[in-house]
Amino acid sequence: MTEDEKRSRAGNGEDSIYWDKSKNRYIGAISLGYTPAGKRNRPKVSGKTKTEVRRKLRKLRKELEGGAKTSPTYTVEQAVNDWLSRGLAGREESSIAAYTSLAKNHVIPALGRAKLRELEADDVEEWLADKAKTLSDETLRRIRWILSRSIARAQRSRRVSLNVAELVDMPGGQTGRPSKSLSLAQAQAVLSTRQGSWIHAYVVLALLVGVRTEEERALTWTHVHTEVGEGERPYVDVWRSVRRGGETKTRLSRRSLVMPQQAATVMDAYRMRQQEELRAAGIEWSDEKLVFPGPKGGRRSSTNVRKNLRSLLKEAGIKFPEAELCKPEEWTTRELRTSFVSLLSAVGVPIEVIAKLVGHSTTVTTERFYRKQIRPVIAEGAEAMDVVFAPARSEDQEATTGDA
Repeated sequence: MTEDEKRSRAGNGEDSIYWDKSKNRYIGAISLGYTPAGKRNRPKVSGKTKTEVRRKLRKLRKELEGGAKTSPTYTVEQAVNDWLSRGLAGREESSIAAYTSLAKNHVIPALGRAKLRELEADDVEEWLADKAKTLSDETLRRIRWILSRSIARAQRSRRVSLNVAELVDMPGGQTGRPSKSLSLAQAQAVLSTRQGSWIHAYVVLALLVGVRTEEERALTWTHVHTEVGEGERPYVDVWRSVRRGGETKTRLSRRSLVMPQQAATVMDAYRMRQQEELRAAGIEWSDEKLVFPGPKGGRRSSTNVRKNLRSLLKEAGIKFPEAELCKPEEWTTRELRTSFVSLLSAVGVPIEVIAKLVGHSTTVTTERFYRKQIRPVIAEGAEAMDVVFAPARSEDQEATTGDA
């Protein structure tokens, strides 16, 4: 009796294993009778050895008994693309772009061609271990999450029964790039560059007040108070961000911050210039308008802000002593915030006060990721910034003070 005859006599639900010369692999199949269209229903697996095929057949049978309709051709790439196209509904465009980039650069090139039902936990573990050689902990967590969500979506459509991405431990990634911080001299150089421009005002709010870049991009003039009553200080309401629904990062991030006088003066002059520009263009002014609108009037993108910040740093001609800080193109808007924290800490503002100013729920994040210097306690918030960035006194004033 030939091998073909043996295969043809396999009963309904029985397994068969045979050598496929054209594929140079063993093939395992389970006979499930016929489909409504009259075609034979024989889910198949393949492997280099009979032992491997038997293991895959046992797994396939378990999936079938659990009700999963696994596909022998459905790949990891298809699963990831299905999730990207259907599983991110309602998310911000920036989030979708970030997930797509990570999937296209890290998940699909390494695992995309694998059949989803044949993907093993060992495969995922080896992939993550390889990626851990070059990626940070956070990026590793994100790409594993993308794979896990993609498989979970395939589970919903019963294409696979087991989410192997959930069965592996996360390896340790590379240490992330440490945040940088401007010194006082460097900050002064930046603040004296391109005065009158929107990017200068943007930097002033971030560097002197501690507003997050995502909060600045959503800021409207309704929340910038430079004209206040007697005995009051100018302040800015940090109540919104570009996050989904306009919410700030955390509950404590929704705060009102007193502006140092230099910041208030800059913002007041910037508002007047913006009003004049709109008037000249025949556009009616409204306090509901964005403080930092993009080229087309809508919200300015983070990419646009980052590009202009780097141009400003380059124009400021800052000389960084550390080799890794010499390139303005490596700075991000987030580092204006770390500079704010470091400058306040340098003049002794308590870490608890700084945490409140930047909207942290505890001092842990402020200590670990933001503060670069520690000094004795001597002042707080806006008052300290007025001292830090006070105009230099003339020699005559210094002499008069000395004589006194």
